[in-house]
Amino acid sequence: MKKIVLATFLLCSAFFFSQKSMSYVRISYGSICCGTPSTKPVTDYLKKFEKSNKLRAFEILEQGGLGREGEFTLYIGTDKLNKKQKTAFTKGLQSVITSQNKTRIQNSDGTVDFDPAVTVHKSDLADIKNLTIYKK
Repeated sequence: MKKIVLATFLLCSAFFFSQKSMSYVRISYGSICCGTPSTKPVTDYLKKFEKSNKLRAFEILEQGGLGREGEFTLYIGTDKLNKKQKTAFTKGLQSVITSQNKTRIQNSDGTVDFDPAVTVHKSDLADIKNLTIYKK
């Protein structure tokens, strides 16, 4: 029993301390009837932004299990961005998400929600269940 508790503690603490960022932006993927929209436009934008600004890969966490149709939320770490980069990043991300929502089929495709004014901190993520590292 002690070994199980110790192993669980080590795994939980390893995940908690592996988070490098302190501030995150939140992108929520919702469903209307037929599943959530693709993450491809957002991940493509992230890769393009990383390459054009010569940055390392963004830290992305995923909170799954938010609904019956696969709703989930992505948290993207923004600590490595300076003020100018962060402004450009949020404007570009907002543009990509707005474009994705405009091209969706209204009665069947889900929506992507992003509020650039909302910043989630590492302490807030400690209380969130079903949080995993997102694989692009």
